[in-house]
Amino acid sequence: MFHTVPTNRQWHRVYATRVSWVCVIALSILSQSGCRWASSGQNTLGVRLFQQGKYAEALQQFQVARTTDPANPDTYYNLASTYHKLGVTQKDQTMINQAEALYNQCLDLSPNHIDCHRGLAVLLVESGRPDLAFTLMNKWSTNNPSMADAKVELSRLHKEFGETKTAERYLDEALAMDPNHYRAWTARGQMREAQGDLNQALQNYQHSLAINGFQPDLYQRVASLNTTIAQKTLSGAPVGTPAGGWTVQNPKPAAPRY
Repeated sequence: MFHTVPTNRQWHRVYATRVSWVCVIALSILSQSGCRWASSGQNTLGVRLFQQGKYAEALQQFQVARTTDPANPDTYYNLASTYHKLGVTQKDQTMINQAEALYNQCLDLSPNHIDCHRGLAVLLVESGRPDLAFTLMNKWSTNNPSMADAKVELSRLHKEFGETKTAERYLDEALAMDPNHYRAWTARGQMREAQGDLNQALQNYQHSLAINGFQPDLYQRVASLNTTIAQKTLSGAPVGTPAGGWTVQNPKPAAPRY
């Protein structure tokens, strides 16, 4: 599946409004294939409009895409993400409720939709229901005990609430399932960097890039981290802390960051 990110990957800056490109699959029935191709173009145009801040126009395109192919879960995710963005920005509870309903419709069509789980969890946290966010992610992970992605997302949620030891445990479980899960290695690097263990963070980031080189933001992070480490080395300042020294630096629930 191809994804486009109209905003930053971190929760608190986008409210999980990562609008996804539609995955176009060659279907055996020509009419179904034609619908999926058509909705792909409509979603693509909607994404571009979203990136330009033309949210009303983006919604219109996503709604057309839903009419064209009502079974495409990515379209429901795109609609939910846009209503989510507008609802939070405008403090419009009706739009927020609409976003929640659309996220759930997306999950009805695609129970393991990663971005949709993330988006709905963010929405629940933002609307004062973190307990439901944890229930959502725990249920997803329990229902898919061998799915590394579910563990990674559950880890991120715990991390945002300052529960770093639990977050680390879920990342360990994810990497035990899939040692080549690049997002898990990136998440581990972020945790190490936040802890101050810069050398270990750099190794984790480089491992992630070795698995998936198409991470331009991570390349920038690595370059910045290399500069920081070099400067600290020249000044004689420590550049890392012993591995495993996890601390809860922020026990207060933080704004979601995905």
